Amino acid sequence: MLNSTHAAVEFDASPRPVARYGTDELIEALPDLVLLLGRDGILLAHGGGRATPALKPRPNALGKALDVTWPARIVTLIKQLTRKAIAQRETMVTRFSSCGVEYTAQVSPQGPERVLCVLRLVGAVAANDLPEPDACSPPQLDRRGFLQRFKESLSWATLRETPLALAIIHVDGLADIAQVLASEVCEQLMSAAIRRLPPPREDPASTANGPRWYLGQLNEGLLAVVIESADRDPIESCVGSICTSLREPVRIGDAQFHLTPCAGVAILGQDASTPQLLLEQARTAALEARRAGAAQGIRYFTDTMKLRALARIDLTRELRNAIVNGDIRLRYVGRHELQSGRLVACVGYLRWTHPLRGEIRPAEFLRIAAATGLATTLSRAVFAQLRSDFAVLAERCGPEVCISFGALRHHVLDEVFLSDVSRLLSDGGVPAHRLELRIAEKVFVTRDPAHAEALKRLGVRLVIDEVGRGIGSLDALARAPISGLQLDRAWVTALRTDSVAGRVCRAGIGMASALGVVPIATGVDDAETRDALVNWGCVYGSGELYHDDQLNMTPTFDAAVM
Repeated sequence: MLNSTHAAVEFDASPRPVARYGTDELIEALPDLVLLLGRDGILLAHGGGRATPALKPRPNALGKALDVTWPARIVTLIKQLTRKAIAQRETMVTRFSSCGVEYTAQVSPQGPERVLCVLRLVGAVAANDLPEPDACSPPQLDRRGFLQRFKESLSWATLRETPLALAIIHVDGLADIAQVLASEVCEQLMSAAIRRLPPPREDPASTANGPRWYLGQLNEGLLAVVIESADRDPIESCVGSICTSLREPVRIGDAQFHLTPCAGVAILGQDASTPQLLLEQARTAALEARRAGAAQGIRYFTDTMKLRALARIDLTRELRNAIVNGDIRLRYVGRHELQSGRLVACVGYLRWTHPLRGEIRPAEFLRIAAATGLATTLSRAVFAQLRSDFAVLAERCGPEVCISFGALRHHVLDEVFLSDVSRLLSDGGVPAHRLELRIAEKVFVTRDPAHAEALKRLGVRLVIDEVGRGIGSLDALARAPISGLQLDRAWVTALRTDSVAGRVCRAGIGMASALGVVPIATGVDDAETRDALVNWGCVYGSGELYHDDQLNMTPTFDAAVM
């Protein structure tokens, strides 16, 4: 294990009588801690660690999860690196700090099921170098400890017939930060946010100021709050103060991040009577809060949510059938030159008309597709329709109009994406210069730059979509062979009434001009919006301002123009 080329092992150069050491003793004398881990975080073997005694696993840790050895935040980081290393088949390196000491972690794949993890001591962390005051992970946020305490609280409340509520707080945005930037940044953000939360109220004598409560962390983006009350006012006061604290900007280095907490509450006895059910109900309520938007406040679990969950199960089955039967198709809207109104592209958007439910919003079925692993299958199925769609569009719209398709995130990140594009072009279905692929900005920056170069060699146009939403990378955009930037619709439709939206649109158009690519807008619904965009330098746009009668879409597409 220690002879792996991935493990940078340094031996102590000071003279020592090697002959009196056995093999195990020599391994233990290595300065770096070397771990062999399963993809699920199980410790298979370990050695070394003379310079990192604080991280050495316990003697009985073999065959067990890392949670029994390290604080939850370090375990989360190593698990994330493990998943990325196996998925991307390359070594992942990052830094982390614990109790004032900084370490590097190097995780290398050893086949599809294992990784080799090398932990090396860097040194003490200077106070002015820390993104936040460094401290050991608070014991109340240890996942195993919290779950055990939660079960005890539930048993005690049931025995004494006292009220108890469980709130789940989903911190939105962390997954994108971890994917686009680094898991270490995500961990630092959550640690900084947790440390400034209001202190828990656990002293029985303090109940005069409100019910007792304590906090736990279930994973990197999920917090749980146990409150000894079933009344809404104290629950909302407690959970509201935590959410308010989480919404405060978190600064790491020169960057400032904004987190969005969404909270759901389930009450013992009223909603569930077992720990597992109470967790599930509170999590369901938190998901409903996330769908409704954080501005709508805390959501309490109801039987209606349970029915909606059952309806989503039915919708999942129907979604599978719709993909197989080709019931989900593209509807097309025209993209026009803003000044002249000339049609330049037919832009496809997903549409599912259910025989009984009617029109199902993409936001609804795309969420289910992503959660059930159907997103790539759906995107590939619709992508395959472009051949027949283009044949009709080319006849009706002229020889210069291109067809635009926005592949789903899971499809773009899948290994089959390039081969799907290549197959469509090689079959003669769509000429390369008349195929435009739209990729969301936050998805594009996570792709290997070589993939963008491969698309360029195929000859297709590449447009970065949803500019101004989520996280982007100017460096990645400046180096990529793209032809356009498309502003997010939400900013464009609000630019005349919201000064912030106007500034975002102007910045996006300016960025496109600086990069030498074409600025594109969606949501051009009136002449005033069009004129403002033209004055700022935007070239193309689509929206309700253009009726696109010349498209004359046939029922084959089932595509009403917006």
